[in-house]
Amino acid sequence: MSDCLFCLLASRQAEFSVVYEDERTITFMDIQPAVRGHMIIAPRRHAAFLADLDVEDGAHLFRVGQLAAAALRASELRCEGVNFLLADGEAAGQEIFHVHLHVFPRHAGDGFELRFSANNSVRPRIELDQAATALARAWPV
Repeated sequence: MSDCLFCLLASRQAEFSVVYEDERTITFMDIQPAVRGHMIIAPRRHAAFLADLDVEDGAHLFRVGQLAAAALRASELRCEGVNFLLADGEAAGQEIFHVHLHVFPRHAGDGFELRFSANNSVRPRIELDQAATALARAWPV
């Protein structure tokens, strides 16, 4: 049996409040929501990191995210906006090592914030070009 909570959820071996499910993903309510309506979308197949995720599962994860955003806007929960968050790796804040997409309904003054650091600034073009070149060289084919 897997130690991965999301694997247990995806295989329905744990209790949760399901919103939507299909052959590739399961969408459920976060048990510790940042805001009312906070959902999680997880692929059924285990992948610890985004780069490990099957490309079609990854594409489908975001298609389901679009459906979740539409459902939030159309539901009685309503929202003024939607944030997605996918933490990939411990340094990015990942705590559960099964890829998952958080969907946060947003309202002005809801108290939930996603912010850039105070030292965030426009970078020199040469620095951006060097980073782009390094990434282009490493881009998976």
